[in-house]
Amino acid sequence: MPASPLLTSDPQPLPSTDTLGCSASKLVLNQEFHGGGLTFYRKSTDNAHFGSVETPASDRGFLVGVALRGGHRRRIMHGHHASTHDFDVGSIYIRDFNDDYRADLQGGFDFMLIELSRDFIERVNDEKGGARVSSLLPRNGEPDPVLGHLSQVLADVVANPAQASGLFVDHLSLAVGTHLLAQYGAGATTGWADSGGARVLSRKLEARAKDMLLASVREEASIADIADACNLSRSYFIKAFRQTVGTTPHRWLLEQRVQKAQALLRSPGRSITEIALLCGFADQAHMTRVFTSVVGTSPGAWRRENGA
Repeated sequence: MPASPLLTSDPQPLPSTDTLGCSASKLVLNQEFHGGGLTFYRKSTDNAHFGSVETPASDRGFLVGVALRGGHRRRIMHGHHASTHDFDVGSIYIRDFNDDYRADLQGGFDFMLIELSRDFIERVNDEKGGARVSSLLPRNGEPDPVLGHLSQVLADVVANPAQASGLFVDHLSLAVGTHLLAQYGAGATTGWADSGGARVLSRKLEARAKDMLLASVREEASIADIADACNLSRSYFIKAFRQTVGTTPHRWLLEQRVQKAQALLRSPGRSITEIALLCGFADQAHMTRVFTSVVGTSPGAWRRENGA
């Protein structure tokens, strides 16, 4: 009797996982963007039984997750114990990549994720001054309206990266970093102090910096580019500009754009949407937010009071 053939079967390949331990095949939205010294991800699924996420300890820094919709629950393993957390819209989690991480995910989710390196945290320390921070405290399922709002803006940037200027991304990243360090920073050390003399720009460098900032209405320009043109480090340039002008480069540029918008709003014939684009804003909503924060009223209301 001939020998029975040996039956073999190839092992089924394991589902591929991304750099955050997610099964990529189960995601309906999987976007990634690098800018301003941070890495941004948007990950979404409607799978109510997504399974587990697991990442080994590494020196990547910290991960912040912000829920863009509610109804998600995760069970996080801590050695032989576990804790369960529910996420509503605007709820966050913060975890340190230095720790092994495993969580069982239940219910669909839509998260904006922000990866911060320790080098980025040091950079924010340099730029904000005051007490220094070395780490972020862990959080799970806590509301954070500020990050909830910023994440809506980040979602647009990640979805349409070609439409986001380097300057805008730089300052958005700095806003995220400054908020995180202020609210969740730990391990404070001695504060930063100037090492002799005020940090100010010469008139020539001040003019060059302002010209480049104004040109960013039409051309992409980042703080790093402007600092390089002034032969200064990024952090030194920001501090020197603020010391010289009285405000940050980003705030100064927004105020210049608002002034230009006011001049155009005084004359009839152009819509607010058209004026927003002419002044370098992303859209009418963006201009309205900035205009209102600077002037104290919306562009439409200001035009009715001050238009021709």
